[in-house]
Amino acid sequence: MIGFLRGILLDKQPPALVLDVQGVGYEIEAPMTTFYDLPAVGENVSLYTHLAVREDAHTLYGFSRLSDRGLFRALIRVNGVGAKLALTILSGMPANDFALCVQAGDTAALVKLPGVGKKTAERLVVEMRDKLADWSATPQSGGSAKAQPPDVANPVEEAVSALMALGYKAPEASRLVRAVDSRHQSTEEIIRAALQASVS
Repeated sequence: MIGFLRGILLDKQPPALVLDVQGVGYEIEAPMTTFYDLPAVGENVSLYTHLAVREDAHTLYGFSRLSDRGLFRALIRVNGVGAKLALTILSGMPANDFALCVQAGDTAALVKLPGVGKKTAERLVVEMRDKLADWSATPQSGGSAKAQPPDVANPVEEAVSALMALGYKAPEASRLVRAVDSRHQSTEEIIRAALQASVS
């Protein structure tokens, strides 16, 4: 099991990134909460990881915080919640907010996340309430990343593509991004604002 990687960030196109670890390039999928913390391409980064092994693929998932990885692992144990939906949940709602929703039985907030219907929201509350009973709100680290100027030709298009990769339908992804003031903002900043608007 690969549990931790430290290396140079070669590429970041949400929801995937490439990390150079001593000459080996690891392709890693990550939630947007991790992308918000990433430094600029070419800088060093450390990630907690989870390796998922299936017959047809070995997929590596990366997280800037241990708490996010722990929640991801708890989510994929819930019946009907796969890795893609777990990433979507972590991208659309900070871990602490998710824990509070589960503890309060707030299914209305959970169904605002793409891919989470009423039955899935109810299942999340039932199956995760005990697991998150001792969850205490911890400050979310600001990470090592600073706001970067857009490093792609069109951060708006990149943001729409990233939201679609997270499970939003194309029209909804476009609508969310259009509703955001995207001037002078990086792809990650646009996605953050769009996701916040989608669950508010």
